[in-house]
Amino acid sequence: MTLPDTPLSPAGADRTFQVDLRGLVDLLSHHLYSSPRVYLRELLQNAVDALTARHALEPAAPAHAFGIRLYADGSVVRVEDDGVGLTEADVHTFLATIGRSSKRAEGIAEQRGDFIGQFGIGLLSCFLVADEIHVVSRSARTPDAPAVEWRGRGDGSYSVRALPASARPRPGTTVTLTPRADAGEWTRPAQVHALARHFGSLLRHPVTFDDGTGGPDASVNPEPAPWARTYPTPGARSRALAAYGEEVFGFTPLDTVELDLPAVGLKGIACVLPEAVPAGRRHGHRVHVKGMLLSEQAEEILPEWAFFVRCVVDAESLRPTASRESLYEDDTLAAVRDTLTERLRAWIARTAAGDPDLLGRFLQAHHLAVKSLAVHDDEILRMLLPWLPFETTDGHATLDEFARTHRTVLVTSSVEEFRQVAAIASAAGLGVVNGGYTYDRELVHRLPEIRPEVSVADLDPATLTAHLDPVDRETELAAAAYLALARDALAVFDCDVALRTFQPASAPALLLDSREARHERTRSQLAREQQGGLWGDILGHLRQEAPRAQLILNQLNPLVRTAVTIDEPELARTSAEALYGQAAMLSRRPLRPAESSLINRSFLDLLAHALRKDS
Repeated sequence: MTLPDTPLSPAGADRTFQVDLRGLVDLLSHHLYSSPRVYLRELLQNAVDALTARHALEPAAPAHAFGIRLYADGSVVRVEDDGVGLTEADVHTFLATIGRSSKRAEGIAEQRGDFIGQFGIGLLSCFLVADEIHVVSRSARTPDAPAVEWRGRGDGSYSVRALPASARPRPGTTVTLTPRADAGEWTRPAQVHALARHFGSLLRHPVTFDDGTGGPDASVNPEPAPWARTYPTPGARSRALAAYGEEVFGFTPLDTVELDLPAVGLKGIACVLPEAVPAGRRHGHRVHVKGMLLSEQAEEILPEWAFFVRCVVDAESLRPTASRESLYEDDTLAAVRDTLTERLRAWIARTAAGDPDLLGRFLQAHHLAVKSLAVHDDEILRMLLPWLPFETTDGHATLDEFARTHRTVLVTSSVEEFRQVAAIASAAGLGVVNGGYTYDRELVHRLPEIRPEVSVADLDPATLTAHLDPVDRETELAAAAYLALARDALAVFDCDVALRTFQPASAPALLLDSREARHERTRSQLAREQQGGLWGDILGHLRQEAPRAQLILNQLNPLVRTAVTIDEPELARTSAEALYGQAAMLSRRPLRPAESSLINRSFLDLLAHALRKDS
């Protein structure tokens, strides 16, 4: 809404915003700003922008010549700056216009990139904590212009009047708030000082705070950003950056990566987290724009795989959204994200080449993030794949260590499959890697790119069965009747039964049944149940010969040697069901209801048989 440019009335008669101001403030508090505390950030931002415009008028003036002063004593909050100030016409044009920005003024529009604010609604945020905003300003553009006073009220009214020059001897602006009783949480002196430090610690203009007690003013930003300071040695610089990261984030970084992107005026640091981060969890980053804190949870400046670092940066060219609490997704942000990605890749490369101890600690904590990067980054793959840890039949080992003893590496497609075969494969001398975790199977298959002498293949039941020793013909014939009963008992699970010898002898049976095979059998069963319909025709075309599960009985196990001699049919069937149930449980896969029922039934039947035999 804009008002006509009418002259000031001598009495400063009240006027009314042609909007529902209370409704607008409610909208800001519930849908734009995350907390009432942003009122102080908006006041600081307006002051910084006014100082920027003042420097444009007086470029020869030293940077410290103009500053910002805060005052809070519990009854008022005041922000005063030495900025460009406002004329009477500016007040009518900008303070009496909802949503219009003084940064659009003639002669300044082309410098919008120098300003933090872009939306001209910041002053309204003060109505989140106060019912009246009092502004006194004097323009530096028109030195002989009088001071001007603007009072805006929460009921939607405002007044404007000219003041004598003595009311504001120097150019600049003073904004005074009288807090509401329910806003004490955000306007107490200690809180105002804390908020000023929180939002403005990296501002380039001097900012001071006075709590009204008569003591010396406290500096809000006594030192420049740590990356903007000079240090006697590179080591001292590294320690100072790490100390700053610890102060900001609350942890001691494993290392710090200095970030410097001159093209967008970005500087800062990335702090490497010392501990692993749960998969999929992303930490936000602390982003300042021209020194003003914009967000502590800006995820968008780094790709998803970079969850092993937290960044604090200050940028010149990134665009804030309307709330100034996140970043606007545009080509500049995309370019920043890509460049920061390259900086992290370069740090990994330097660490791999020159600091094996740091690399080991980094990979121990963050191997998942590196694996996700290596899948899509050939350079990282070549550098780090041999050093990444994997779960293998030799325990947790790097692929480099594993390839020294296994020229043929087998990889499973699931954690479940690995757990089924790990003990038997290890005893058989097979080198198997658990490929069930995120990225692992794909990375293991790329090992020959780094180690050409190594071959990699998927593990399937036939591969493992081929490494199990067959029993002699006489033993096979003696067990034939038992094996036939066992196959009949387990036919309901599409499970075949075979007799082999393998280590360890303590393992009575091995169940080979992949997730893909179970899925195919379920689909085939559904097709059989839907025969004749359209759905049955569709599934019929998709149907393959469903692979069967295999229960491999271990002839070396004393229990199995006893079981295959059972001549009582029902007991033989029950023992086969019990061996199947025990092998299914050892595979650690979810049991189907029919399998759970079988395990309970076979246990009770065997218990009943034992009790009858003893009685």
